[in-house]
Amino acid sequence: MLITNGIIVNAGGTQKADLRIDDELIVEIDTALAVQNPSEQVIDAQGMLVLPGGVDPHTHMDLQMGAHRATDDFFTGTVAAACGGTTTIIDHIGFGPAGCSLQHQIDAYHGLAGGKAVIDYGFHCAIARVDDAILKEMSQLPDLGVTSLKFYMTYANRLSDEETVNLLARSRELGILCCVHCEDHAMLTELRKRFVAEGKTEPLYHALSRPAECEAQAVSTVLNQARAAGDAPVYIVHLSSAAGLAATQDLPFIPNVILETCPQYLLLDDSLYAQANNEGLKYIMSPPLRKRADAVALWQGLADGRIDTIGTDHCPFYFATDKQAGKDDFTQCPNGMPGVELRLSLIHSEGVVKRGLGLERFVELCCAAPAQRFGLYPKKGVLAVGSDADVVIFDPDKEVTITHDLLHERVDYTPYEGMRITGYPRTTISRGEIIVQDGRFNATKGRGRFLKRGFSRR
Repeated sequence: MLITNGIIVNAGGTQKADLRIDDELIVEIDTALAVQNPSEQVIDAQGMLVLPGGVDPHTHMDLQMGAHRATDDFFTGTVAAACGGTTTIIDHIGFGPAGCSLQHQIDAYHGLAGGKAVIDYGFHCAIARVDDAILKEMSQLPDLGVTSLKFYMTYANRLSDEETVNLLARSRELGILCCVHCEDHAMLTELRKRFVAEGKTEPLYHALSRPAECEAQAVSTVLNQARAAGDAPVYIVHLSSAAGLAATQDLPFIPNVILETCPQYLLLDDSLYAQANNEGLKYIMSPPLRKRADAVALWQGLADGRIDTIGTDHCPFYFATDKQAGKDDFTQCPNGMPGVELRLSLIHSEGVVKRGLGLERFVELCCAAPAQRFGLYPKKGVLAVGSDADVVIFDPDKEVTITHDLLHERVDYTPYEGMRITGYPRTTISRGEIIVQDGRFNATKGRGRFLKRGFSRR
């Protein structure tokens, strides 16, 4: 395949050049490349941006959450991702049975993803307890190609302070990157109890029970713990608030802290919880949507380099059924919303077009940095000779009004309904194969491959 006349955008620079693909890899990038043989497919990308395939470092496909299961499995979810220009996901696997090994859930998720995923994928391991057996088993994770793990500071499977310090110290020793969900459990638990006791159970009280101070306190705690564990590497998932961002600046320098935010915290706000007819249930996620001022602070953090990556935390549930479990009590509503399909277009439109975020920075946040931080670079996240031929031909001028019917996520709403955006993917190429053309998916179910990842790099 030969892609001609496009503007190639990498995190390190932009150039007008042609790009040749052979045997799933990028084999040549130069100006005025000639067709080599009659069978070579030529794509004219005149007026288009040629981007590395998006790398989404934060998804929850097929996740069981109490009585509810995320509506996108590894087939429908990766089809949606591909239609939006994402060619790699790293999924946060769910917790297994009490007392199970790390290997148990990794094997379970291979069963969920294998034969279904249409793009390449990796896993973050989930940690529900820390004991001698887990600390020992962690040494096997790199051989399994899983070089990151996730733990929670709230929910039933949260870790204690002692467990957290032991885990961070062990992860530093092994070179494994710890991802952490930062919400102060004691604070949010007390607020939830208080609101429910007072009969304040509408969706807005979900947000009020998990204020920005809840996130900031947890961020401060875990970064101090990481410092005590020898500057252990920490990746803060879905940073949502100005207070949370400020907390990362107020501590002694920690060289290995990495920050992620998501489009919903950049583009939506907590006024949506007050919508009539229980519409606010659509936006129940943790952490919750914040104030407009928080979004301003996060955009500034993206512009000045304090925030490193943009993921989606894609975890959809049907509004008509699953989300209605919270209609009388927000604490019963499953947490999560869709987003895997729109990440590139939303950030291009709202960041590049409206706020002057540079194209290279856009690619860094959505492609290169996630690949680097999670051991996939330069196989993924860059258009370079020898890299996987994951390419998105992106029309920077195409104007689209977002509607649920436009999208491929298996859910009955989009939180971005009616939003007018500029810039949309035209063609998605995964390992040299066109899998999406003009919003139409046309590839084989299960063609995606599990990625055995290396170690984080900056």
